[in-house]
Amino acid sequence: MGNPHPASLRAQHSTRLAFLIAGFSGAAWAPIIPYVKLRCGLTDAHLGLLLLCLGMGSIIAMPIAGSLAGRFGCRWIIAMATLAVCCALPVLASSDFMPFLVAALVIFGAGVGSIDCVVNVQAVIVERACQKTMMSGFHGLFSVGGLLGAVGVSSLLSLGFTPTQASLVVVVLLFLSACLALSGLLTGRTSSDAGTAFALPHGIVLIIGIMCFIVFLAEGAAIDWSAVFLATVRHVEMRYTGLGYVAFASTMTVGRLLGDRLVRHIPGRVLVIGGSLLAAMGMFLVTMFPVWQLTLVGYALVGAGCANVVPVLYSAVGRQTFMPEHLAVSAITTLGYSGILVGPAALGFVAQSANLPIALGSVGVLLIFVALMGLILPQALISGETSR
Repeated sequence: MGNPHPASLRAQHSTRLAFLIAGFSGAAWAPIIPYVKLRCGLTDAHLGLLLLCLGMGSIIAMPIAGSLAGRFGCRWIIAMATLAVCCALPVLASSDFMPFLVAALVIFGAGVGSIDCVVNVQAVIVERACQKTMMSGFHGLFSVGGLLGAVGVSSLLSLGFTPTQASLVVVVLLFLSACLALSGLLTGRTSSDAGTAFALPHGIVLIIGIMCFIVFLAEGAAIDWSAVFLATVRHVEMRYTGLGYVAFASTMTVGRLLGDRLVRHIPGRVLVIGGSLLAAMGMFLVTMFPVWQLTLVGYALVGAGCANVVPVLYSAVGRQTFMPEHLAVSAITTLGYSGILVGPAALGFVAQSANLPIALGSVGVLLIFVALMGLILPQALISGETSR
């Protein structure tokens, strides 16, 4: 298998499939978590510490994966990361020996984080080579993969599959998908800067990274706190508390799948500023009006608003010249994951000292800050009027 041209249909299809793999592999683990908690007799605090291993594995691996992609291309990094996920998931689904679980979670997190980082490196190169907006569609397939992973594994478990059996089905699907994607993934060096293993974000890249951190924090707040908010603050029955995340994820997925068309007709700056303000309005709707139906509408607005902010910012990374793209992408992906990992925990501390509505309302304020930062990004960078 040679190195395909980034603008070829083969490279485009493989990039889409790689994003689907990235979303699917991370979400397939979520329905198995309660089984791990029950099997090992973990308290909520112990489970939180265990899950921290996954996030730390991701954050440590991302800069390394970005550096390796810069030197060796994307194909084999994604292949090795997918293999790591396939090896770790069955251990997570079956073991009750804590050292094995900790090691498997670190490996699983490193694999998922590496895939997430490197597929974005591939996407930046492919989008620039094609000279058309494609990033929102790529990220839309990540969202589709996430929904398929969570719903698929939940369905298998509800049909009577054991967690181990469900994980083996996931492994087979991931392996087959990776084999299909492999030929279109890039193998050439993505940067001539072979001597730099890691670089702290600076200049425009730092601004973009902070914006991604906040948007990912909003996503983490929807994932981790929506059900708790509906149950404890809005007093919704437990069986309906998942509707908050469903509302958020559905509008985000649809928004991203339509995003490439929007980017072609609406300036990127407008999408970033308008999307951030729409998401902020949704978060304020969630926290200020004591009607659970309006809370669901609020979460839907958060998903719709956030949908295309990050894809537009990733496209901007491909046009900046402050940092090599593989280092810039790994830097902002690491910052983004920090938002998902650290953000919801920080919201818990704020909720403990004040209350949960104030904690979630603070996310709305930060989203307004993203809109303000969108005003200072160079027009050509964020709207794609020039290319690197």
